[in-house]
Amino acid sequence: MLTKVAVLGAGTMGSGIAQWFTQCGMNVELSDNSPEALSIALEKIHISWDKLAAKGKFTEDQVKKFKKDLTTQEQFSKDCDLMIEAIVERLDVKVDVFQKMSAHFDEKTVLATNTSSIPIDAIARELPTTRKPKFIGLHFFNPAPIMKLVEVVAGHWSDPKLINSLGSWIAANGKKPALCKDGPGFIVNRLARNYYGEPLRIVNNENEKKSLEVDTILKEVGGFRMGPFELMDLIGIDINYSVTQSVWESFYYEERFAPHALQRKMVTSGRLGKKTKAGFYEY
Repeated sequence: MLTKVAVLGAGTMGSGIAQWFTQCGMNVELSDNSPEALSIALEKIHISWDKLAAKGKFTEDQVKKFKKDLTTQEQFSKDCDLMIEAIVERLDVKVDVFQKMSAHFDEKTVLATNTSSIPIDAIARELPTTRKPKFIGLHFFNPAPIMKLVEVVAGHWSDPKLINSLGSWIAANGKKPALCKDGPGFIVNRLARNYYGEPLRIVNNENEKKSLEVDTILKEVGGFRMGPFELMDLIGIDINYSVTQSVWESFYYEERFAPHALQRKMVTSGRLGKKTKAGFYEY
């Protein structure tokens, strides 16, 4: 079904998605408006593959093929089977991008967004009528090459056969697709708001010792692989805060989805987690 995939956005999510599709045997084109970001992303992916080869996860020949199959591009080829966007979580930016992508790609190309909270229909509504059935959500989780879950999100106009076939393809390539309808936060981010919100209300203020205590309890007693504070640091506190705001607004400001002042404080101070070497913990 898929042979050539385009990924827009060379940040953590975009580069991870590009890496995974390449490992699935696809020819992948990765693009970003920052040449520096593209260069850094490609270098990190190559380092990841070299490490995986050293651990015996892939052969040297496989890694050599991966490196050949993943290219960086200023402009995508028109004949890609799938184009997936993984850029900033802003509706206006995404709408503009997909207007341009719609005009660029062949009619066969499926257009997908990796948004974690923006409604699929809000992005799709300005697309041409012929494009809307081939516009969907493909929400990967960080780190994309490792995390199994992928939300396959159907908007109002999405072709049900496309949703089912992509879900089957994703499952056949080792991930666990969750097929769902468009809605605030889809499945995971709607459920996850309380996983972050309640611990934030418990800790209330900056307190690394208390954050560690909550994380430890939820891992040792609750069975979670990561606590909420270390998970927010991994995802990026700015991204987590943005998603929380989006879900809160979509639910007409229901209190149970409300952001916490501590999230905003961390964002305004520039302590965004691992990517800035400081968040709820120091790195």
